[in-house]
Amino acid sequence: MSDSRNRALTRASLALLLACLGVSGAAAADASRLGTELTPTGAEKGANKDGAIPPWAGNQPASDGSWAWGKLRSEHFKHKGDKPLFSIDAGNADKYADKLSAGQLATLKQVKGYRMDVYPTRRTCGVPDFVAENTKKSVGTSKLADDGWGLKEAVVPGVPFPLPETGIEAMWNSKMRYRGVGMDYKNTVTTLSPRKGSEEWIRAGQEFTAFYPWGAKGSTLLSKLPPIEYNAYFGYNSPPALAGQALAITYYLDTAGSETFYYFPGQRRVRRMPTYSYDSPQIGFENLYTLDEPFVFNGTFDRFDWKLVGKKELYVLYNAFGAYDFSGKVEDITKPDFVDPGHRRYELHRVWVVEATVKKGMRHTAPKRVFYLDEDSWNLTVADDFDAQGKVFKVREGFLIPVYETGSCDTSAFVQNILSEGRYVFDMHAAGTGKDVQYLTEPKGPRMTTNFYTADNLRAVSER
Repeated sequence: MSDSRNRALTRASLALLLACLGVSGAAAADASRLGTELTPTGAEKGANKDGAIPPWAGNQPASDGSWAWGKLRSEHFKHKGDKPLFSIDAGNADKYADKLSAGQLATLKQVKGYRMDVYPTRRTCGVPDFVAENTKKSVGTSKLADDGWGLKEAVVPGVPFPLPETGIEAMWNSKMRYRGVGMDYKNTVTTLSPRKGSEEWIRAGQEFTAFYPWGAKGSTLLSKLPPIEYNAYFGYNSPPALAGQALAITYYLDTAGSETFYYFPGQRRVRRMPTYSYDSPQIGFENLYTLDEPFVFNGTFDRFDWKLVGKKELYVLYNAFGAYDFSGKVEDITKPDFVDPGHRRYELHRVWVVEATVKKGMRHTAPKRVFYLDEDSWNLTVADDFDAQGKVFKVREGFLIPVYETGSCDTSAFVQNILSEGRYVFDMHAAGTGKDVQYLTEPKGPRMTTNFYTADNLRAVSER
């Protein structure tokens, strides 16, 4: 039987299955493209015109098979022998401008000595079979809430809108990408580089845990679960000004937005902080790091209008294990003006472009933002923040890696270059900390339950 006939039968069988599940004919036809002409999560399978971006070859193992938690991830990457193809710096940035974001180009031109080392493109991102199947089931099933920005329904864990028609759908794909049920940092350090003329760094050591209640293996309708995007816990151990402070945050899928409880050791009390969200500055970082900047974007969508611009090819941090080099030395990784170029691996990938503009009657320190989402994994890779005069003043880049525990890719670590101040934030990384991040695929232990993230429990764990 010919390959074309095989593909036709596969599409027909899938369409029949989805019709039996109550999915419309048009949606069934769209879903049949997943895993055939498109990847299981909706990316183009083919190479780009010049072959610099290769075809997607399926769920190829990114590890050599000998990795176990506690070993350096980079040492077990199948392509660890790759060498840079070329470097981009201020001298040649204009030559590559069509494959750079406005913020990346500005960083290259404004930050002395900054460069981007570009490596061969490796399309290492796939998903487990159950995530692929849930993604197909979500076509025609996933729904936004009546407010236009919340997520009302999807089949989880999976990509809710693998064939997005709007910017908000693409952004929900990023939030709901499969990353297991949680991640656990025994030690991470939020780093803020010194002011110009100073050598004083802010390095806030902490433990961090995130819990995704919808991430358990299997297939579940989102509406059958609590309307929670994720829970987070931070417990600071340094510097002295922050040591002992802790917070528990719940981010919701609907109009509830988020809820934050903060423990202040000097007062020995937990305070509910209803305004500690959006562009509120995080405590301890000189008003340069806001609540909605972690993970390249964090929090609720309701203050912006979201436009799906289309796709482009972009140099992005990909297979970028340098931010997870827990055995390295902090001073070798965090240079005074930027993260060491040797710990930043760039590759050329296709990305979705989403433009966010502040809604009429709303306010935000960045009235316009442009986000770039990896087409293979839906991870946010780059975000440019523009000020009221239309000038880029912050640029965030996520360090995307294949996660050996989950069989998917994730961006946890990120760097934010603050061009208006000549400083940067480096966060959610393991670099130089002595401990790797651990991705969890089973909901085991008290931190993988919503009860851990209550005000009463925050007080209890903080006062032990």
